[in-house]
Amino acid sequence: MNKTKTLCLTLIITLSIIYLHTNNSIKNTKGENIMTEKNNLKEKLTDIQYKVTQENGTEPPFKNEYWDNNQKGIYVDIITGEVLFSSKDKFDSGCGWPSFTKPVEEKEIIEKQDNSHNTTRTEVRSKNSDSHLGHVFNDGPGPTGLRYCINSASLKFIPYEKMEEKGYKEYKKLFAE
Repeated sequence: MNKTKTLCLTLIITLSIIYLHTNNSIKNTKGENIMTEKNNLKEKLTDIQYKVTQENGTEPPFKNEYWDNNQKGIYVDIITGEVLFSSKDKFDSGCGWPSFTKPVEEKEIIEKQDNSHNTTRTEVRSKNSDSHLGHVFNDGPGPTGLRYCINSASLKFIPYEKMEEKGYKEYKKLFAE
């Protein structure tokens, strides 16, 4: 009976360690660990990147990195590197944040109801990192009629010329004429 109890206790401890390790990891869609511990994000991100992605913050309009970026390329999750948006779907909405008509792959985005600031909006989060990206509104141009208003601090821009070098070769097809 003692051996059985010891074996069960060992199994419980092992499974607990695996559970804790798994739930503190951030993985991309390829199953690769991007960050070993969520706590390390504070060390890896800038203050504004952390505030936006982890504390649901908002960066100032017109004073962020990509609001007026007109280069050809893709925008990826600052934490996982997952492709989120393309410059082909970016437009100037006049709001001071990068705006897109649609994500590259809807499966990489999660939409949640946001009732903060005495209003109801739809929050946009990155699926794999569970990072706050911004909000989506139904006042965008065609064909979707949507405006994904996204914080630059949640994104990293990969110029078209560097996409292959950075491991995004398969997304170059987005720009085929």
